[in-house]
Amino acid sequence: MSKFASMDCIPCRIGAPTLSRQEIDSYLPEVKGWKYEPEPDKIIKEYTFKDFSEALEFVNQVGRIAEKEGHHPNLYLHSYNKVKIELWTHKINGLHLNDFIMATKINRISN
Repeated sequence: MSKFASMDCIPCRIGAPTLSRQEIDSYLPEVKGWKYEPEPDKIIKEYTFKDFSEALEFVNQVGRIAEKEGHHPNLYLHSYNKVKIELWTHKINGLHLNDFIMATKINRISN
């Protein structure tokens, strides 16, 4: 189980420090299937579902988590059954601990 599983997102302010590449690399193994992408630093994952209905339900579940946590990912439903998610903290234009907390919560609903 991820060390982020019991954590909740905390409000992030403009000017808060972004995670270092060393921190990102140490956190990535905790969020199975997520990959790092630079400029700005973000983590991404793509999910494939049986059909559009399942993909849409997943997007709605992610949306409910995002609202509860106050941390909103970029969501792309494409090719009728695929959902790509990008997590990064827009206020600081990079990665924050909240992104890994959200990735953990999203992984929980996809299993």
